[in-house]
Amino acid sequence: MYRGIHTTETGGAFALDIAGPVGILSLYTELSRVQETELATGCATAAHLEAVYIKRRPQEARHLANVEREYLSPSTPIWGTEQPELTVLEEGVPFLIRPGSDLSTGLFTDARHARAWVRQHAPARVLNMFAYTCGFGLNAVLGGAQTVKNVDLSRKVLSWGQENYALSGLKAPDADFLYGDVFEWLHRLDKRGDEFDLVILDPPSFARSKAGVWRSEKDYARLAFQAARVTAQGGQLLALLNHAGVSPAPFERMVRLGLDEAGRRGKLTERLPIGQDYPGANHLKVQVWSLD
Repeated sequence: MYRGIHTTETGGAFALDIAGPVGILSLYTELSRVQETELATGCATAAHLEAVYIKRRPQEARHLANVEREYLSPSTPIWGTEQPELTVLEEGVPFLIRPGSDLSTGLFTDARHARAWVRQHAPARVLNMFAYTCGFGLNAVLGGAQTVKNVDLSRKVLSWGQENYALSGLKAPDADFLYGDVFEWLHRLDKRGDEFDLVILDPPSFARSKAGVWRSEKDYARLAFQAARVTAQGGQLLALLNHAGVSPAPFERMVRLGLDEAGRRGKLTERLPIGQDYPGANHLKVQVWSLD
């Protein structure tokens, strides 16, 4: 999969994900319907695509996702023939992509280096929080992990993750796909004494649940605190933050604050890149922490 970030003639940013013969065009500024069609046609021609789906991503998209889903993420392509599902390869690993299903189509391409890192460094016991379609968990199993738990608030995406496991010929027992609130699960795992050698944190920047509102710029320290309590001595945290408004230094301070509150000594050992097809991008921060 490939992603490039460009600028339209109207001065607004857009991005194109390419999944096999299908393009997924994300718009970060408002265009007229004619402009959208012209841009999609140009992308299809340049990249030799069979279909282009559109994702409208205004700043308030995270608030509108549940009430204007069809407007933000039309289920049919703006250009070409409908392809509701296809299988793509990332470093030889197959994943299901559903271009018209939602704003998120099955895999976040900017995190592929982080997924590769997990596959290369997978320890015995891995906890994958905010698992989505379980790309990190799948790579952990492929990397040799013996126990991998995937946690997410959505049964739908966990089932999607089980389908991804099946594509690689891996067993996907329900016991390894934990449905529910991440903070509740972290408390439950801590209470029963479960520990993991690697805990992966890949939260959304904003979310609503029965437990309240999650804002990564305010709540990440609390997340790091709870994650540290289930990280084994000598284990690691893989902490991701997808928020352009938070720079690496404040992100580091939030993680360190959470570790300190948990009584854990931690060292930031590595910062992982996004990729060359995200020129100048600063939205995603990926940090590897080692805990004593």
